[in-house]
Amino acid sequence: MFGISPLARTGLAIALMVLMPLGAGAQDAFKDFKQLDSTSKMPKLNAFIAPGTASQGNKLRDVAMEAKLTADGTPVEDGLSWYVFSPIAGTDGKLPLIASAKGGPAAFQLSPGDYFVNVSFGRAGVTKKLTVPADGEVDKQVMVLDAGGLLLNAVSGTDSRIRPDQLSFSIYSSEVRDDGERGLVVADVSPNTVVRLNAGTYHIVSEYGSVNAVIRADIQVEAGKLTEATIQHRAAQVTFKLVSEAGGEAIADTAWSILTAAGDSVGESVSAFPTMVLAEGEYSAVARNKDKIYQRDFKVIAGRNTDVEVLMKDQQPQQPESAARTVQQVPAGTPPPPGVQPAPEAPLPSYEELAPKGGDGASLD
Repeated sequence: MFGISPLARTGLAIALMVLMPLGAGAQDAFKDFKQLDSTSKMPKLNAFIAPGTASQGNKLRDVAMEAKLTADGTPVEDGLSWYVFSPIAGTDGKLPLIASAKGGPAAFQLSPGDYFVNVSFGRAGVTKKLTVPADGEVDKQVMVLDAGGLLLNAVSGTDSRIRPDQLSFSIYSSEVRDDGERGLVVADVSPNTVVRLNAGTYHIVSEYGSVNAVIRADIQVEAGKLTEATIQHRAAQVTFKLVSEAGGEAIADTAWSILTAAGDSVGESVSAFPTMVLAEGEYSAVARNKDKIYQRDFKVIAGRNTDVEVLMKDQQPQQPESAARTVQQVPAGTPPPPGVQPAPEAPLPSYEELAPKGGDGASLD
């Protein structure tokens, strides 16, 4: 394996292995793995001809066809889909299908005239115009797919294997459209599965788990070769438990919220043993049980699967009710906030109220 792909984004670790060119024996490299949209081998399958499309009175000509991954490669013997269309659109605006076949090299019987021939190999395909002459020899049609294969896998940390059911890949085109999105080529690709594609650069999105462990990379597919890529996730699997003491039994009926260091929620669960795959970083685990809340901070290190125990003594401090009551002096003459009625002001005391009770009428001076 090589190091990080020069097309990969900063911070991504991708190991790439390019297998031998897919010649006569090298095509076996595809057979060693599951393949996406593979078909059973049906060599030289005569075409299905749509009713009413064969010209009456015209002599049918035998047309042989084969496809290669590269111009100097050998014919592909399996997994091809052939389609022959009329060049004249029908009433629905679509080109009528004249004939089709699946397998390897194909042989069609066609009336003299013009056609469009399409051959696909998985997600790779090519279309060319075909003219069948009325007389003379009909040359064998050789279609060059200019295609290769891509096989994806991933590890956690340096070399920790990830269960296949926890991984999913999506393949996008490398070009960004005007709306800022990329065209989806194929979604939900399982690891260790060969995807046959036209040569070019593709944008790969690898998802580990279902929370926030996502890695993106650009990978080059070469014609006639099988490119094997292993993506390195900076993440780990974490299992949470609420316990009354260290190493104790997990307490059931517990609701969990996992927060980032910035306080953003990334995952929630109601379980005694919730397990989540989290990207490398610092988090807080908040457990709620019987109207009480417990919290513990923890750190995720790539490739290190771990258990996080939250002790019931780690209860969040409750703010005293009296602490919420504060007295603030407001300067005289300050108008009340909108929507708040001002407090009624007490009237000033009169002279009689200020005068000493039961006195002899002496001056207050």
